[in-house]
Amino acid sequence: MKSIMENQASQLPETALTPDEIERYKRHILLPEIGGTGQQKLKAARVLVIGAGGLGAPVLEYLAAAGIGTIGIADDDRVSLSNLQRQVIHDSGTIGEMKTKSARDKIARLNPHVRVVDFEERFSPEWARLHLPRFDLLVDGSDNFDTRYAAADAAETARIPLVTGAVGRFDGSVTALKPYESSADGVLNPTYRDLFPEKPPEGLIPACAETGVVGALTGVIGTLMAMEVIKLITDIGEPLVGRLMLYDALSARFDTIRYKRRKRSSAE
Repeated sequence: MKSIMENQASQLPETALTPDEIERYKRHILLPEIGGTGQQKLKAARVLVIGAGGLGAPVLEYLAAAGIGTIGIADDDRVSLSNLQRQVIHDSGTIGEMKTKSARDKIARLNPHVRVVDFEERFSPEWARLHLPRFDLLVDGSDNFDTRYAAADAAETARIPLVTGAVGRFDGSVTALKPYESSADGVLNPTYRDLFPEKPPEGLIPACAETGVVGALTGVIGTLMAMEVIKLITDIGEPLVGRLMLYDALSARFDTIRYKRRKRSSAE
């Protein structure tokens, strides 16, 4: 006789879970909110992650461990020694390798059921037009505003959810965006530009290479980003749509602020 978990996992035949997968994801399947059906949704999902660095590392590891069926990685950088204090998907033996290859090899060791598609390229609007239609959800773990705005625009155009995070020296933030859908009150969800209308002037906000960043902070924010992805795919809980979660590591404090779609002028 099949177990309850096996019965749940067989509800979506096109992504039926193997006995090995049922054992691997048992702790997910036991959760009524996820169950076998939710695990099959994770298996069917195609998620693109921008960056295999500080934020991308925990995102990639936890999404792979969770059983995301296809993970895309876009990064044109190589592993350096100074990365290893926070980019835990890489190690001393991968210094000099492309980050996409290092991450792909680590994911293969972690979960052979996950298909990885790596792109040794920088994310851009032109790149997104070619490749983003292959994915169901976008995760932005980049470290610059040009990429963040490009990712937000591309996800909105493709009508797929975006999970985006950022870190400073001892603080970080996470939000989720679905501006192509309406909230319960019938108003369209906010866009990234409703939260951050304009990019800050060049050089106003220095990069972590100039100011530093505590390594574990990227793990906190990246893990929260992975959790948002899992919630969006399995349709559980309340994702951070229209809410920005802020984390202050020094005071061990979380705060959440709400933001809405701003009124557009006739010229917009």
